[in-house]
Amino acid sequence: MTTTLNIAQIIISILLIAAILLQQRGGGLSGVFGGESSLYSTRRGIEKTIFISSIVLTVLFIGVSIARLLL
Repeated sequence: MTTTLNIAQIIISILLIAAILLQQRGGGLSGVFGGESSLYSTRRGIEKTIFISSIVLTVLFIGVSIARLLL
């Protein structure tokens, strides 16, 4: 049982890292040099899917971590 949880945690952590790295972060250093950094935009399409999947993967990662702790 612990081996299955270990493998699941490794797979979920790799997917979570990939989902976080795929998210776009607007602005960069433009706010430092006087660029517009307070622009509001909504998430659409694949960006919204990646955002929601990162939340789901985070909840799964925490759940598997707690399960490993208790078993």
